[in-house]
Amino acid sequence: MFSVLSYGRLVARAVLGGLSQTDPRAGGGGGGGGGDYGLVTAGCGFGKDFRKGLLKKGACYGDDACFVARHRSADVLGVADGVGGWRDYGVDPSQFSGTLMRTCERLVKEGRFVPSNPIGILTTSYCELLQNKVPLLGNSTACIVVLDRTSHRLHTANLGDSGFLVVRGGEVVHRSDEQQHYFNTPFQLSIAPPEAEGVVLSDSPDAADSTSFDVQLGDIILTATDGLFDNMPDYMILQELKKLKNSNYESIQQTARSIAEQAHELAYDPNYMSPFAQFACDNGLNVRGGKPDDITVLLSIVAEYTD
Repeated sequence: MFSVLSYGRLVARAVLGGLSQTDPRAGGGGGGGGGDYGLVTAGCGFGKDFRKGLLKKGACYGDDACFVARHRSADVLGVADGVGGWRDYGVDPSQFSGTLMRTCERLVKEGRFVPSNPIGILTTSYCELLQNKVPLLGNSTACIVVLDRTSHRLHTANLGDSGFLVVRGGEVVHRSDEQQHYFNTPFQLSIAPPEAEGVVLSDSPDAADSTSFDVQLGDIILTATDGLFDNMPDYMILQELKKLKNSNYESIQQTARSIAEQAHELAYDPNYMSPFAQFACDNGLNVRGGKPDDITVLLSIVAEYTD
């Protein structure tokens, strides 16, 4: 049980495996790499308890949330993972992560951001949540990825254990660093009731790890919550990405779906030594099997942009 999201209207050329491919729905743009860049993005995911439905309002898979937004200066996307423990106190964890991502999306569409400062998007969104008239309780990790169209640079901010990979020529050339206070306790934004302030773990958006680097046409960017990375090591992800042969939406959607499905299957395999289980063993715990969790995958290709 899954759901697929597709985003984008653009796109002209991307180079995959040395082969130039053209999206037939694009406006025909040609030429080399001197023009603006954009992202062709498809998303897929599972809620851990998928019996509750596929895709919640606001692009949420379970307690995960995501967004993709476009502005004339940049393409921006993000994922967030709400902390499920709030459910024990009668709080829906998806409300925090979902509202955080919807606020980020709105800020981008309104042009209230600087492409080179993704932490600023996260900070402004978090501050808006803090100022809500109706209290919004919860915790969430977050990862924001911004492609500056003109400079061809990718700017990222990652807080916690969601993250991204950039793949070029079949190899990982950039990746986010996971942020953990200690085992299975990632950095996270939080809003707690007054009586719990100082008790509930809370990090500042400024604590997010931030990177900036150039990208090339045909680069593959995978952004996901920990439900993917806890269940699929890089080599498995790269094997799935080899199936991506061109930059059309259908191919990207199919690959995103394949990755999410495989991660979901592995999450419920009790005999599989998952990355999460290996990490647990490294921390002195006797754990084996996958890690059942919400899974959100956003898969993007860098391509020439045609408005």
